[in-house]
Amino acid sequence: MLTYEETLLYLYESLPMYQRVGAAAYKADLTNTIALCEAIGNPQHKFKSVHVTGTNGKGSSSHMLAAILQTAGYKTGLYTSPHLKEFTERIKINGNEVSKEFLVEFVTKIRPAIESIKPSFFEITVAMAFEYFATQKVDIAIIEVGLGGRLDSTNVITPLVSLITNISWDHQDLLGDTLPKIAFEKAGIIKSKVPVVISERNAEVDSVFVQKAKEQTSSVEFASDSWKVEPLTTGLYEVTHQSTVFSYQLDLKGMYQQKNLAGVLSVVEILRAKDFSISQDHIMQALQSVTTSTGLKGRWQKLGERPLIICDTGHNEGGIREVVKQINQQEFNKLFIVLGCVKDKDISHILSLLPKNAYYFFCQATIPRALDAQSLSEKASAFYLTGEIEKDVNKAIQKAKDMCNSNDFIFIGGSTFVVAEIDNL
Repeated sequence: MLTYEETLLYLYESLPMYQRVGAAAYKADLTNTIALCEAIGNPQHKFKSVHVTGTNGKGSSSHMLAAILQTAGYKTGLYTSPHLKEFTERIKINGNEVSKEFLVEFVTKIRPAIESIKPSFFEITVAMAFEYFATQKVDIAIIEVGLGGRLDSTNVITPLVSLITNISWDHQDLLGDTLPKIAFEKAGIIKSKVPVVISERNAEVDSVFVQKAKEQTSSVEFASDSWKVEPLTTGLYEVTHQSTVFSYQLDLKGMYQQKNLAGVLSVVEILRAKDFSISQDHIMQALQSVTTSTGLKGRWQKLGERPLIICDTGHNEGGIREVVKQINQQEFNKLFIVLGCVKDKDISHILSLLPKNAYYFFCQATIPRALDAQSLSEKASAFYLTGEIEKDVNKAIQKAKDMCNSNDFIFIGGSTFVVAEIDNL
């Protein structure tokens, strides 16, 4: 039998992986996933689930929901992607990562199916998660969509409720070149008679969700209509629902969590109606400890105090807009940004949003999809963003530290893969 490292190498080298090579790995149908699941006895039908998609916020929302359910005493599965440090981060039960032994045994068992079906890396990880949750008999699993929704490998489950966080520009080459086209792909997770929650309204795409829900005879709820979420201080929110006021302290400090919170709370209400016993105390306790109970990283995560060092995985126009908004609310003397991007996206919208008063360290993650740091620097200069090139992420961070004073601010981001390479994250 192969070792864990040999098994991962087999998966990485023999199967196309979107995170590494981009669009070439994207399978625009569910044929492989269906065949793979059938080969292992359709585990996706053996546990209850919540399905989560959206352009931004789906990872944070998935982790918040998992934290709430496990705090309420339920054995809770969580499937997310991509991983930051270790493959096993993708599949968790009550915050504990899937064992390396399970991964090796699973791949060994289905290797004949892999050789005949030739699925993508992502399709195998989805089937692996489903098998793990089924064999471990979870009470419920939170399943985060990888990309899009309609044709995503996760879209073979029938959940108790679906959540769509928001729609913004991302993956236009695969999902469509207008927001309604992108929304159509995300709306593909809406199933017959399964309620769907939309975290926030967007006049350009709301009708897409309403129409899809109508076709599927599903109820649709725009969470921002039902829950008024007001930030009080960083991480503290006052939430009004049907004239009742709640106070929630989140350990996730990104201001953009304000948009995610309403959707999460709406999903909890629907689960309560389906006989899940979740108290107000469970919610409050869970939201204070999402990172410790689920292991979520890279969401406006503080890495240092003086100077203040923050990293965030925001990587598209909507995500960067929120990040810049929060940068602008920080108090600091000088701003240093360690920035890296992927090469298969038009990053002009992102570069146009970034602060011009910062000193940049242009870097690149060690994946084939990474945009060359030299090219990034050249593109950035067209938007009056200046600094220096340091390809290695951690060397770039060290250079920023060497250059700044205790009252300065270092931000690290632009790509999930840049954040993933930070030492001691």
